[in-house]
Amino acid sequence: MSGKGSGFWADVPLGAGVTRVALDGNGLAAFNKPEGVLSHPNSTRDQARALVQAAYDTDEECFVWSTPAGERRLWLINRLDSATSGLILATSTGKLAAEVRAQFQLRQVRKTYQALVFGKPRLASEAWRDLLEVKKKGGRIRTSAGGGRLPAECLMTLVRSGTATPRLSLLRLEPQTGRSHQLRVQAAKRDLPIVGDQTYGDFAANRAFARAGGSKRLFLHSHRVTFEYSLGGKIQEFAAEAPLPPEFEAFA
Repeated sequence: MSGKGSGFWADVPLGAGVTRVALDGNGLAAFNKPEGVLSHPNSTRDQARALVQAAYDTDEECFVWSTPAGERRLWLINRLDSATSGLILATSTGKLAAEVRAQFQLRQVRKTYQALVFGKPRLASEAWRDLLEVKKKGGRIRTSAGGGRLPAECLMTLVRSGTATPRLSLLRLEPQTGRSHQLRVQAAKRDLPIVGDQTYGDFAANRAFARAGGSKRLFLHSHRVTFEYSLGGKIQEFAAEAPLPPEFEAFA
């Protein structure tokens, strides 16, 4: 292994419920985080709820912690909202982090999400295209569809749909752009609100779902990621998958 060895990875103080699901020979890793876990701490008091329970260097975008062998750093590649579960990538070196981040910026990373929604789409597959507006106020991001200038595209595929009332459907969502809250807003616009979405969803349906024994979580999961990157003049392929949480399977 040309990346950091097994001792480095054994020392990473992973957050509650976080598991490593992939690791390549260059030190690129994929982690599966549960819903409710932060991608990184925003302050010291957040460390216990983060992907890695350590300090976070906002300039370097990496976690920093100490071991008997010395200081350790883990560079964060992408982020998920705390309410979203699934894949987050990180690297053991800053050089590799820069290369992989470039692939995200160039939209060369193929991402697949799974979402449980209220309702059933009209078509079994469809390309969703919208113009979004993203605003940040008081530290919170709010996205709206229809009046903005940011193009957003997502490929939607119906995986399966239940027959009970309310009708629930499991969708595969493949974003072609990376706008904040994009999938949640695009689904809600098409009367397919994601179950448990407390910002853009159907609040009455969420309450009824929870009363009937369903989870209060946001049913959005980063399921799979694939891409290529270059290191040392060689093209490397990377793929990772985070299993669908069992609560998804229970309702659709």
